[in-house]
Amino acid sequence: MRFAMLRYRFATPPRSTLLTGLLFSGLAHAEPPAPETTLPAVKVTAKAAKDAKEAKEKEAPSEDTGAYVVARSASGTGLDLPLRETPQPVTVLTHAQLEDFRLSSAIDALDAVTGVQVERVETDRTYFTARGFDITNFQFDGVGAGFANGNLLGDLDLAPFDRIEVVRGANGLVSATGYPSATVNFIRKRPTRELQASATLGAGSWDRGRADVDISGSLGWDGAVRGRFVGAGETGHSYLDRLASRKHLLYGVVEADLGAATTFTAGFTFQRKDTDGGLWGALPLLHTDGTPTHYARSTSTAADWVRWDNRETTLFAELAHDLGGGWSVKGTWTRRRQESDDKLFYVYGTPDPVTGLGLYAYPSLYAGTTTQDLAEGSLRGTFSLFGRTHQVVVGAQYAHGLLEDQSHYGRGIGTPLPDLAVWDGRYPEPVFDASVAGSRVVDARGTGFAAARLNLAEGVNLLLGAAHTSQSTAGLAYGVDRMRKDSATTPYAGLTWDVAPAHTLYASCAEIFNPQSEMDRSQRRLDPVKGRSVEAGLKSAWLGQRLQTSVSLFRATQRNLAESDGYVGIQAVYKGVDTTAKGLELEASGDLTRDLQVHAGATFLSLEDGDGRDARTYVPRRLAQAGATWRLPFLPKAKTGLAVTWKSDMRREEGPGMTIRQRAYALVNLMARYDFTSALSASVNVENVTNEKYLTSLYWSQAFYGAPTNVRVSVSWKY
Repeated sequence: MRFAMLRYRFATPPRSTLLTGLLFSGLAHAEPPAPETTLPAVKVTAKAAKDAKEAKEKEAPSEDTGAYVVARSASGTGLDLPLRETPQPVTVLTHAQLEDFRLSSAIDALDAVTGVQVERVETDRTYFTARGFDITNFQFDGVGAGFANGNLLGDLDLAPFDRIEVVRGANGLVSATGYPSATVNFIRKRPTRELQASATLGAGSWDRGRADVDISGSLGWDGAVRGRFVGAGETGHSYLDRLASRKHLLYGVVEADLGAATTFTAGFTFQRKDTDGGLWGALPLLHTDGTPTHYARSTSTAADWVRWDNRETTLFAELAHDLGGGWSVKGTWTRRRQESDDKLFYVYGTPDPVTGLGLYAYPSLYAGTTTQDLAEGSLRGTFSLFGRTHQVVVGAQYAHGLLEDQSHYGRGIGTPLPDLAVWDGRYPEPVFDASVAGSRVVDARGTGFAAARLNLAEGVNLLLGAAHTSQSTAGLAYGVDRMRKDSATTPYAGLTWDVAPAHTLYASCAEIFNPQSEMDRSQRRLDPVKGRSVEAGLKSAWLGQRLQTSVSLFRATQRNLAESDGYVGIQAVYKGVDTTAKGLELEASGDLTRDLQVHAGATFLSLEDGDGRDARTYVPRRLAQAGATWRLPFLPKAKTGLAVTWKSDMRREEGPGMTIRQRAYALVNLMARYDFTSALSASVNVENVTNEKYLTSLYWSQAFYGAPTNVRVSVSWKY
């Protein structure tokens, strides 16, 4: 009864509780002053120039630079540091990259990040993995308000964001848990003092259309109060039969200087995505004899009355005060509310290789609301010891989450369906009164954290920190008691050593602790995952800091990680297994010349269970992403680009003689833009140029095919 797994997963968070991903603050802070000492005048001047340069780099959003690289980030440690001094690999998708390749969705953008695998299990539900494990830590401006169920429902539009920063590896300093995959930090656009505005109109294959508007500037009081408004709308059909969607987004933020040292910021985001004909579950991938199914790329399992509607509202406020002497304090509050209202149709069973019969209907009416509240306070600054300046941050966070949902199952569960190859989606909409089930689960999490960056010697820095987290869960989810309390302290240590003016060696070690929601065969919730993550590497800067490269070796061991263990009745159950991941990552990003910008990365991964066998084989063992844009020397107003993603072969074992396979494949995207003036430009983006046919994911035992070749055209204006 494979359909039960989809129903259970829809209602119950996998590998996380409601607050998975509620993380520490990591926003930029004041640059530490130079230590008091007597230096020759020329050195004092140089130091002042360096401090001024670093302060400028820290404050400038990537939308102002047009570059493919940023100088600094706080996403990895909670301390504002140059990327070379963060003892983990950090990938930054800048505003220029997002704009060049029209990456308006988080799903598409994260597909371009080194080592990240986007698991498109359905049209409106997506998981993400890195280094072989689920990404459960998500941040907004360095504050964790992650996806409540460990997955992204609907979509996350990128119109409100300046850039995305991804820190790979265990990241216990800036997250409530130290899970060894990655932390994704979405950096919002902020108001500007000077008036600026932009608008974009686009159209593409399958009647797709999109419009964006962005206005920012002073609201008065000589720029002491500033505001920004962003709006976006998108609509269109799809290559999948019966699929169409409409998306609307509003983002507003106001920033006010309450004094020379105090700034208050408040804002909201509202996004709504309504989908007709969305997939709940996907296509069966094997016949009854174990041979693979081969459907047309457009084949859908959705009935013609299906809808999947998601709404999300986020409110946030921040108060920051400069205490002077290199110290600052900050408080933040975030509320995130997600609502779903869906009529869904799942298809289960295994088709006959000759007739295509053997599939059955499972209709359901679903409604759910998730509310997350997060409050955080932090103090950070610098201090002098043994003639050197050091940095420190301390803080606390409290998070509360409530999930309430209900499923009304339709009459006719188990009704035989025609062969999907000829089915047109016609199925009478049933009365949804066959049975009712639901959830009401409350999560609470408190975290205290501290970190210090100790300047041991010239070019040698030691980073030490720890977080203590206590979490409680209470409530029922589809008849299962979720009562659980967990607590743990996760230490972190990292070392960076500038072995040459442009080259830095680093090493780091972090403990792993992650509570789990899965139940075993005895209806007992699995104990938290525990383990350790270590890595070492070399980071380098070239061409006057314009190009950055990194080489990383990593190893992560986890104990009691939840893996599927079949079913008890209609409920999916899990078992805890030991898992070891190790591998190598390579990355380069930046501007080779004024006219040539690049981003490239590769991951080589090994995943084994406690007995040395291949584990999580649905994760590709080798990944490569590469992109480049260049302005033509003979036509300087034109910009062209290429982006390639390559994945090695994957497989999923469904039993003896039942193996799902996806061969290695590459996706190639092209872009071209022409700047008619400094304000007006037009662009063309072509995706999947080679028209590759591939499965979007083997994360589940069902999947659908990715999009064929498609084209988008847009016109942009900027003031």
